[in-house]
Amino acid sequence: MHRVADELLENKEIENIIFVGIPYKSVKERSMKYEPTGEQHGAYLRFLAHELVPFLDEKYPTYQVGMGRALIGDSLAATVSLSAALTYPNIFGRVILQSPKVGDELLEKVTNFKSAHPFTVYHVIGTGETAVKLSNGGTADFLEPNRALNKLLQDKGFSVFYEEFDGDHTWKHWQPDLKRALIQNFGV
Repeated sequence: MHRVADELLENKEIENIIFVGIPYKSVKERSMKYEPTGEQHGAYLRFLAHELVPFLDEKYPTYQVGMGRALIGDSLAATVSLSAALTYPNIFGRVILQSPKVGDELLEKVTNFKSAHPFTVYHVIGTGETAVKLSNGGTADFLEPNRALNKLLQDKGFSVFYEEFDGDHTWKHWQPDLKRALIQNFGV
């Protein structure tokens, strides 16, 4: 991500931006924080909005408005990014989703979204994501739930860019898409 951003910044293709990456210690911890049903999900969303954002606003020259902040993630990180924006739409004004894991809880959260501040959504999914391997050893169809999510977001009036790419649930397909996602969301 940093190499793509550095290239785009050097070529003056995107505005100045600050990237913050948040690591996780284990797959178990990721699931507890990123899954909408995870036992630490609510606390993680509060951390993003009420601890991390104020810290960044204090330490760096930020716009301090929702449209000045974006969340980006692939797979389950995309899921938590959308969940955070739905919970705190005044704090996060843009979301970049690469192949999010979409379950009933996330679709219900979108259905119940009532804010007057819808955020912009960049959303891609691979047509080969019909049997994605899960960390619990099972598989799931990601394509159809993402199609349902896209329709729901559009029906709710979100500004959405949606595309299905020819590929599966791997970084090999998400990495080349980063350039377009960043230009589309932060282009000058």
